[in-house]
Amino acid sequence: MGRGRTALSIVLAGSLAACGGGGSDSSGSGPIGSNPTSTPTSGASECSLSARQDFVRAVLDEWYLFPDLLDTGVNKSAYTDLQSYIDALVAPARAESKDRFFTYITSIAEEEAYYNSGSNAGFGIRLGYDTGSNRVFVIEGFEGGPGLAQGLDRGVELLAVGASASSMQTISDLMASGGPRAVIDALGPSDPGVQRVFQIRETSGTERQITVTKAEYPLDPVSDRYGAKVLDDGGKKVGYINLRTFIGPAETDLREAFADFRAQGVTEVIVDFRYNGGGLVRIAELMGDLMGRDYVGQVFSHTTLRPSKSSENETDLFGAQNQSIAATKIAFIGTGGTASASELVTNAFIPYLGTDMALVGTNTYGKPVGQYAFDRSNCDDRLRAVTFKTENADGQGEYFTGLASVVPVTCRATDDILSPLGDPGEASIAQALAFLRGGAGVCSAIGDRDATAALRDPTARSITARREVLQPDRPTPAQRETPGLF
Repeated sequence: MGRGRTALSIVLAGSLAACGGGGSDSSGSGPIGSNPTSTPTSGASECSLSARQDFVRAVLDEWYLFPDLLDTGVNKSAYTDLQSYIDALVAPARAESKDRFFTYITSIAEEEAYYNSGSNAGFGIRLGYDTGSNRVFVIEGFEGGPGLAQGLDRGVELLAVGASASSMQTISDLMASGGPRAVIDALGPSDPGVQRVFQIRETSGTERQITVTKAEYPLDPVSDRYGAKVLDDGGKKVGYINLRTFIGPAETDLREAFADFRAQGVTEVIVDFRYNGGGLVRIAELMGDLMGRDYVGQVFSHTTLRPSKSSENETDLFGAQNQSIAATKIAFIGTGGTASASELVTNAFIPYLGTDMALVGTNTYGKPVGQYAFDRSNCDDRLRAVTFKTENADGQGEYFTGLASVVPVTCRATDDILSPLGDPGEASIAQALAFLRGGAGVCSAIGDRDATAALRDPTARSITARREVLQPDRPTPAQRETPGLF
């Protein structure tokens, strides 16, 4: 079934205009590739900027998926940090939208902590901002995080923020003066103990002031509140699964959810990937298995490397799982924050379901490529380099503009943050249910690059004309895979 199931450190995760990124499959054999060239072996020189730059250049020369789109004329001495040097090397690929910040340097320790348990530090909330009126909203609150305990949950608006009550700045002033980046700066670093005072407006309209201190907490990939449920749609049972991120702990959650679906006879599913930036390929493959009981032994995906590494190419087949169902219809909910592993799963079902599946919501990010990890443990450096592309059984993998360009049926819908996730009345879920009942005839198509057209309906309950996840330019490992996380 291919190495994607058992070995190699393989990741699919989106950059999302500096959102999303990479991850490590800790259950496998670890990162591939030793140092491709000789490098200093001890002391500070091994981790000097020059030595780290040499390592990066050697890896990319040997493994980068688009060797003809590397800028080999880049002078390393012109760069004072490693990521800027990497960005310069892959700039030609970025110009063609094939590597939108997908190749990057990260911390081995931080990344493995996240992929093993969802460990991260922050308020435990996901934020989105409104480009129409410069407002910031909580679009998801994470169980176990300090924010949810203080009332920061879906639909709450942030009105002001500061390190103390006396130093608060309004969100409107921050957005007007420095845009989303000013808000991100005001929220402070992702370190335990960082405290912020917020003025918030609840969905009821009540305004109040709260103080929240950032803390470490594990991110649950499938919410215990709404992540998996069976919806009653006029007597028909429809499975609903909301996967936040493709990390190791998702395996248990997914198996439990689909075991329940199977026990209840579910064959139609809503897969909510609306903010899922990607993650581990093995979890994506498992999710395919859990919906593909009828396709065991058939192609789930092809993984293809550059010609010089063709010996590493593989084909992954649908596998048998005790909890799997035979899904006859699937509605995938996506947004511009949906990328990589989420797109891989969606794309994999096109050859088998055709018009019995749909993309609901808005267009996805568009990342049909993935990364291997290359480590220098003495420096806590992990280079995530774009090294492979993924294709479905029909050989389709050209969706750099988003899945709306390849999914046969698309259905525009809003992301209604005034309704809870998992609620059948929430706009995207309601549209997904409508598709499962009535097929393509009940849908208005999503445009190829139209990630926001569905938000222009003045009668919709969405807050504004356009909303995007709030994301720093240099996200943490957790923020790469969980866009908008703070």
